[in-house]
Amino acid sequence: MSQDVERESMEYDVVIVGAGPSGLSAAIRLKQLAAAAGTDISVAVLEKGSEVGAHILSGAVIDPRGINELIPDWKEQGVPLETAVTRDKFLVLGPQGELDISWLPFPKFMLNHGNYIASLGNVCRWLGQHAESLGVEIYPGMAASDVVYNADGSVKGVVAGVFGVDKDGQPGPDYQPGVELHAKYTFIGEGVRGSLAKQLQAKFGLTEGRDAQKFGIGIKELWQVPDECFEPGLTQHTFGWPLDNQTGGGSFMYHFGDNYVAIGFVVHLNYKNPWISPFDEFQRFKTHPAIRPYLEGGKRIAYGARAITEGGHQSLPQLYFPGGVLLGCSAGMVNVPRIKGSHNAVKSGMLAAEAAFAAIQEGRAGDELKAYEDSYHKSWVAKELKSVRNFKPLWSKFGTIPGIGLGGLDAIMANMLGGWSPWGTLKHGKTDAASTGLAKDYKPIVYPKPDNEVSFDKLSSVFLSATNHDENQPAHLKLKDPSVPISVNLPRFGEPARLYCPAGVYEVLYDEQGQNPRFQINFQNCVHCKTCDIKDPSQNINWTTPQGGDGPNYPNM
Repeated sequence: MSQDVERESMEYDVVIVGAGPSGLSAAIRLKQLAAAAGTDISVAVLEKGSEVGAHILSGAVIDPRGINELIPDWKEQGVPLETAVTRDKFLVLGPQGELDISWLPFPKFMLNHGNYIASLGNVCRWLGQHAESLGVEIYPGMAASDVVYNADGSVKGVVAGVFGVDKDGQPGPDYQPGVELHAKYTFIGEGVRGSLAKQLQAKFGLTEGRDAQKFGIGIKELWQVPDECFEPGLTQHTFGWPLDNQTGGGSFMYHFGDNYVAIGFVVHLNYKNPWISPFDEFQRFKTHPAIRPYLEGGKRIAYGARAITEGGHQSLPQLYFPGGVLLGCSAGMVNVPRIKGSHNAVKSGMLAAEAAFAAIQEGRAGDELKAYEDSYHKSWVAKELKSVRNFKPLWSKFGTIPGIGLGGLDAIMANMLGGWSPWGTLKHGKTDAASTGLAKDYKPIVYPKPDNEVSFDKLSSVFLSATNHDENQPAHLKLKDPSVPISVNLPRFGEPARLYCPAGVYEVLYDEQGQNPRFQINFQNCVHCKTCDIKDPSQNINWTTPQGGDGPNYPNM
């Protein structure tokens, strides 16, 4: 329907999809460059969340390197990087005990001295206000749902702000067709597995010759704890229990702000056992005697989940296409062993802005910003990602304990030797969806019931994400073939969507006799983590944008 509708259009020099760290940094940098040149440049930022920061979820320990370059006096200006890291702690967990390995000579890049614990959502809120003070137009609640093309096939802009389509896909009484935002260059900064980035990578072959992209799912809770449980500036990471050695992942716990403890769990989505539920692994993890005391007596105040790109250097797509570029996590610029990507996202936005500004000054529009990718390859972002390129493949190949050790040694050598590694550049192999094993080859996992003190169920957790979707709209989680969940995924894989989804979106329901299974999608629960789009073994689920403003409303995440 969207291609056939007549819409009003708005013209800009640059349109940016996504008010995350990469998109906002690009917008700010464009305005800085224009001010320095004594000219003007029109910039619009579209954000599908109800406000800037509403859909931002990260750990987050933030390396300020990108912010230092973008806003050198950020401390004076009040960027909310509020708690400096004071102590790094690393544990290997067993079922009841723990081994403190903090004394080991960890690579410098895995230590957090000089970094800050913060809410990335609040950092983005500040960046949004700063961008607006420079003249950037920001439109929250405006989901970019489609790409608009020029006659020559280059990207012309995007469609945003479609509202009031009813559940049958027809215009309802409050229907608004949206607007087309046209630009000389369109920046895609949607974050991990963005729906437009997916389309553009396929249309322009941006992943040809690249390795398969890899992902994890990060599930996070924010707690407020008593003084006796709180150590401002503490960062703690664990490996091991409750995951087995062949299932990649681990936990993070960060103490910051007003007695806040950000605690989360990451599971690499190349896991084989289809009976694994990352949400329930996280809840079980919190009951460990090394973890529980930090939370007891505290209050859980927020919950959310988000996919994380883990492919790194060898999985980065081509960063430019005719008429635009991919930024930050839309391209996959996360450093896996550091569990960090926001500093790289900020820098990618700056590099794209510099390439686009130069092109516009030359009178160009709609062509390929190859200068952006060239500058990326010369940047510290590329150097950083290249040096850790084998960490994830070694972890996947050898398992957690040997793999992390080998990956760390390889990264140290690569850092010392200008990127050289005895392994060369290892490949990731299968996609995460193709890594899923058959249900018959694994035992179903019986997870303990939540105690409602430190462990909880999915629905009470989703409530804390403040997720809301208008029910009278088409489900934004679309099945390519509605028969596949029951005819293929259930008998072969146990229908893992009901387990890998951290929000209770997918269910298999039976009649009173326990027969006639049917697949139900509770799209109203969706926290926009994108895991289903990534992990579904039949690749039958396509995540698309709901109407703008719908989804989670994360506070302090």
